[in-house]
Amino acid sequence: MRQDDASALYLGLISGTSADGIDAALVSFEQGLPRLVAAFTHPWPDALRERVLAVAQDLAAFDLDAYGRLDVAVGRHFASAAQALLQASGTMASQVRAIGSHGQTVRHRPGGEAPFTLQLGDPTVIAEQCGIDVVADFRRADVAAGGQGAPLLPAVHAMLLGQPGRTRVVLNLGGIANITVLHAGGQVLGFDTGPANGLMDAWCLQHRGEPFDRDGAFAATGRVDTALLEALLADPYFALSPPKSTGREHFHLAWLMRQSRVATLSPADVQATLLELTARSVADAIHIHAPTADDVLVCGGGVHNPRLMERLARYLESSRLASTATCGIDPDHLEATAFAWLARQRVLGLPGNLPTVTGARGRRVLGALYLAPQD
Repeated sequence: MRQDDASALYLGLISGTSADGIDAALVSFEQGLPRLVAAFTHPWPDALRERVLAVAQDLAAFDLDAYGRLDVAVGRHFASAAQALLQASGTMASQVRAIGSHGQTVRHRPGGEAPFTLQLGDPTVIAEQCGIDVVADFRRADVAAGGQGAPLLPAVHAMLLGQPGRTRVVLNLGGIANITVLHAGGQVLGFDTGPANGLMDAWCLQHRGEPFDRDGAFAATGRVDTALLEALLADPYFALSPPKSTGREHFHLAWLMRQSRVATLSPADVQATLLELTARSVADAIHIHAPTADDVLVCGGGVHNPRLMERLARYLESSRLASTATCGIDPDHLEATAFAWLARQRVLGLPGNLPTVTGARGRRVLGALYLAPQD
């Protein structure tokens, strides 16, 4: 196994809950701090994305043969994303110490008698195709230690965005929304607040044939239905205390359609209500857990939805709401950067989780290492 050195690069890969593309980030480390060198978003083929989303939403039978085929297919596509980034950045595989591949989550059930989390994307396929060691399966060690296995980004948020004497919230608006609370005294808290883009994307695809609501334009043509909004907010997840995490297996279209009122509304009104659900549930969580937040720094795809940002600003008017870009942090590739950091932690034998966030019994080294072929 090659040893880590100060000049080594790491490559992070992740596809989030919305499966709207594989984010790839090439990262260097100076004094242990990650610095983004190059980034790329690799689109999913439509047919493969549809298979992934169907499985994640319990809409498809998933026998072992189907699992094996999809695991390999996703692994090949993750490898293609890494290779595309290397080519675009003029980087040789030999310059990269390891790839940190989060994979594609299709089940995340950290509660109950047998808690588990499941990500697709065979890491041995990635290692073979790219010729680079791969670290994958980051969440299970935390779950085995009694944790939620999520979110895993708060440690990186604290390194890059923490500011002594100032309370900051880092808000990630992916398919699911999660917050990291960076308290002025240094304490760190984090959890999933509920749906963000995932429900809106799915509804937009179903009714407009478009994979996402660009600029929130579809939602802007509708009106928020207060009765539906309150019914959705009554879901028990929102009232749970952290640590907590969730995913598409909970907040999906079938969950929405359990509300009979949906059938009485126009598609635009439902979209407007789903956007308001995201803004309101995020704001409620921040008001409870960081009521004196000085800044709310936003990353993830939702930062590009001006309608959503406008509603968040309305609910969070006592805090400064801004993109992480204002702090020099790319909002689109912060997650992939974090998985490059987590890969380095594994290579160095260092822990990657924060028990104050996930609820695990202690710090754990996360991920398994899959070696590249030596021939």
